[in-house]
Amino acid sequence: MEKHMHNQPLFRIVKKDESSLPTKIITMALAILCALLVSALFIYFVTKLDPISVYTSMFKGAFGTKRRTWITIRDTCLLLLISLSLAPAFRMRFWNCGAEGQILIGGLSTAALMIYCGDKIPTALLLIIMLAVSMICGGLWAFLPAVFKAKYDTNETLFTLMMNYVAIQLIEFFVDFWDKKQSHSVGIINMNSQGGWFPKIFGQQYTLNILIVLIVTIVIYIYMHYSKKGYEIAVVGESLATARYAGINVPKVIRNNVLISGAIAGLAGFVEVAGISHTISKETAGGRGFTAIIVCWLAKFEPFAMALISLFIVFLGKGASQISSDFGLNEYASNIITGIILFFILSCEFFNNYKITMARHRKEGE
Repeated sequence: MEKHMHNQPLFRIVKKDESSLPTKIITMALAILCALLVSALFIYFVTKLDPISVYTSMFKGAFGTKRRTWITIRDTCLLLLISLSLAPAFRMRFWNCGAEGQILIGGLSTAALMIYCGDKIPTALLLIIMLAVSMICGGLWAFLPAVFKAKYDTNETLFTLMMNYVAIQLIEFFVDFWDKKQSHSVGIINMNSQGGWFPKIFGQQYTLNILIVLIVTIVIYIYMHYSKKGYEIAVVGESLATARYAGINVPKVIRNNVLISGAIAGLAGFVEVAGISHTISKETAGGRGFTAIIVCWLAKFEPFAMALISLFIVFLGKGASQISSDFGLNEYASNIITGIILFFILSCEFFNNYKITMARHRKEGE
């Protein structure tokens, strides 16, 4: 009897072992190279521009002058800080999508202290108070979803997202309350006295921003890799059943680490209001809470890897704005270029975790 071939797909996707660090670096480099090539084709055939000129313009947008370089560093630090806030929660598979709201609450508490105490308390003491209060407020804003998750196993994604909308409405209420000119804006807070503003250190405006983020990065790295609490996070993230079998108090771990997550996001609100914008509005978070999710995932919750990815994403954003200005492109064209590059970088994660093989057809009876 003639043997028939089984119907099988030509290609198979197979899970592979954890890739080595050199392999990941090579994969990432190839992804970036492919992204640049595909973007170059888009630039040449669609916009009729020289790709080299466009890439040069992107670099100038981020690092073309000393001021632009400092702004890029400043924005990288803020995005990194928000990404660090997500790491403890995400590592234990608590999907904290409420960083936006936690940033806003931290920023709101900072703005309130600047408005009411900016001219009454010395700036050094006021900064310490604002730092502490912003972290407490941000932590408590995240703590509520954590309590419900730990006790009732509610959906933390929806809960934290809804908390974002509540935070936005609180910001709207207080902005209108503080607005004396009916302009729907509080303007720059303490513009003349600069009460509650970050001071210049070594002649640079954003030195304190960098120092705060550097300290938090080191602390989070040590906490997640070399502390008992960090070990508990990893076990809870791998398996709740294993964590319970090992005697870990899972609800307590969830509550404590989400509290830390929210506190760091609140700290980011403090840095934004006191160290960068010196005002408060519903745009204070600026969508960074969601961008930080991409950073966190690409870095696999590794704090120092987050620093590099944050820098790259900020670079793309600055570069997109610059090419829009230099070549008269609308924001959609520049965003397409950014999207192509991010698509390839995200895709390289697939090749780090899976491989594509040719399926061998087997005859019946074999």
